[in-house]
Formats: sequence, C-alpha cells, structure tokens
Amino acid sequence: MSYAYLFKYIIIGDTGVGKSCLLLQFTDKRFQPVHDLTIGVEFGARMINIDGKPIKLQIWDTAGQESFRSITRSYYRGAAGALLVYDITRRETFSHLTSWLEDARQHSSSNMVIILIGNKSDLEGRRDVSREEGEAFAREHGLIFMETSAKTAANVEEVTIVKMS
Repeated sequence: MSYAYLFKYIIIGDTGVGKSCLLLQFTDKRFQPVHDLTIGVEFGARMINIDGKPIKLQIWDTAGQESFRSITRSYYRGAAGALLVYDITRRETFSHLTSWLEDARQHSSSNMVIILIGNKSDLEGRRDVSREEGEAFAREHGLIFMETSAKTAANVEEVTIVKMS
C-alpha cells in the first residue's frame, strides 16, 4: 500500500511502564496482560488517514532496562516523535523521566515532538503520581501530556492524532 507520508516514532521509558502494550494496542487493537521484556527494540507499523492522506507510522518500542540504553539511543535518529511513558502507579518511573528526556533531546533532532504519557490510567485506585504532577512536568519541559490505558485503549488512538496535528 502506498502512502503520502512516513513518520517514525520511538517509545521510551522505564521497563514495565507499558510501552510494548501501547504498541500492541495501537497496531493490533488488543491487550496482552503478560508480556516478555523487550530485548533491544521491537517494531510495529500502521497506516492511518489524516485529511484524506494515507500516512504510514513506524513505531519503535525500546527496551527500558539501563543495559540497553546505548542501543536505544541510535533509534532516535530520524524520529519525528517520541512517546515518553511512565506508569501512574509507580513513582520511580516518573522520577526517571528527566533522564529519559535528556537522552531524547541529546540524540534526536530539535524539532522532534515529545508526548509525555502517564500510562495505566485504568488503575486509578493504585495511582501514585497525580495527573497534575504529569501536567506540571510536561508544562515545565514543553511537552504534550496525555494519560492512557493500554488495557482499555483509552486515549491510545488520540496520542497519534495529537502528534500529527
């Protein structure tokens, strides 16, 4: 299938925040509760239409473990956007955002769009990071902010549309 534009995204963040689940929900519209750890990088693609134009999205899901950080850095090259993901039920994943953001800005082009994503919004009762904290971090660093749930698909489609707009 031909397309008018090709956009590359990279998904970054600590291990276990739901990066692979977000990719699977976006590309296959399904949730897999048990997922192996990503080793290095996984890849997914999907065609979408915006303003009647076919657009191919390449999504690179990176490993969150520190030992893969040097490999992950090479995937920033050519990326139009990054999804910086944390788990709203695990404060330490929020605390590590600054380090991930520094990596993204150092290894990507200056015009790459970065969306901060608080994932697992379906676990509201176990929330450890408030929505306001996420919004404040995004505002402070010039990021777009959304909360999603890879499990229920809440805001998963919207993340893509925001990036294209």
